[in-house]
Amino acid sequence: MINWKIRFKNPVFLAQVFLAFFAPILGYFGLTAQDLTTWDSVFNLLFGAFSNPYILLLIVVSVWNALNDPTTRGIKDSHQAKRYQWPK
Repeated sequence: MINWKIRFKNPVFLAQVFLAFFAPILGYFGLTAQDLTTWDSVFNLLFGAFSNPYILLLIVVSVWNALNDPTTRGIKDSHQAKRYQWPK
């Protein structure tokens, strides 16, 4: 089980998940964040990404890597991390 409450209080975790979602999309299309200058371009990019199974696979793998704690088996937090009230 993952301690979601604590993870969402951690700005590093939020940045990891954000980048795990957007980096594969930008990389596949050969873009940088500076290329997204209008909301229309962002929505077109997301539509193109969600219609491409390869990009969806890349996103799933990237998000899995951001969620996974390599010190535990499977996708869960350690017993110590489950007791946290604030990120350490």
